[in-house]
Parts: sequence; structure tokens; C-alpha cells
Amino acid sequence: MKTDSRMSRVLHALIHMKHADGPLTSEALGEMLCTNAVVVRRLFSGLRDIGYVTSEKGHGGGWVLAESLENITLLDVYRAVGEPSLFSHLVSEDHPECLVEQAVNAHLSATLLEAEAVLLKKFGTVTIAMLAGEVETSALRSKSSRAGNK
Repeated sequence: MKTDSRMSRVLHALIHMKHADGPLTSEALGEMLCTNAVVVRRLFSGLRDIGYVTSEKGHGGGWVLAESLENITLLDVYRAVGEPSLFSHLVSEDHPECLVEQAVNAHLSATLLEAEAVLLKKFGTVTIAMLAGEVETSALRSKSSRAGNK
């Protein structure tokens, strides 16, 4: 089963957009995310619909943040990209009449629902600005480490 990377791609792009000097085209974002500009437009449509980004067509156009990253949570992005599956499909439906499979599936399904609730609650407490801050802290550490090695 292929991993769904929509959320991580959008988070990646949003943090880069914070540091951009101006609008970023779908093509530029596509290169950054190793995907097609059409995929970028599809990824960003949910964020545009809720007012977190805007886009302008034509010369000098592109995508820009319309909301501060302090006001956008992981949960917001998760919902905007269509609420992709958080976990791989762990239940088997090879033998639905099998009592063992039924018991295993019931337990796994209940446990996954509990885990999903905890994860979504956590998503609601983490802003994109917090992630961007972690990136900046890591960059500073890396820069000072390189300076100390000279």
C-alpha cells in the first residue's frame, strides 16, 4: 500500500512559503515537492477554500499565505487535504466468516479508532509556526556546528 504524503507535502510547502519573498507558482512548488504543478493546485485547493492561502494567476502570480502559520494547525491541514488515512489498513477481510478474523479485526479496529482520536487531538495543538520554529532552531544549530568545525 502506497503511503499518502499529501499532508507532509503541504506542510513542507507552507513552511517554505513563510520564507518566500513573494508568491510561489505551482510549478516552483511542484519542483520543491518533486511533483507536478497540477498536483500542487489540487493539494492547495482545500487550503484556499478555507482561506489559509490565496492564488493569483498571471505574471507575478502564484500562491501566498493568507493566514499566519500561528493560526494553522496540523489538524487544519489534515482536514484541508481530505483527511487521508492515518494508519495502514491492518484488518484482513480474507475470511469474513472466520470467528478468529472477526475478533482480531474488532480489536484492531477499536484500537485504531482510539489511536486516531489521540493523534487528531494532538494535531489540533500543533501549529505550523511551531514546526517552522523547529526548522529554524535546527538550521541555527547546524550553522553553529559548521562554524565550530572550521
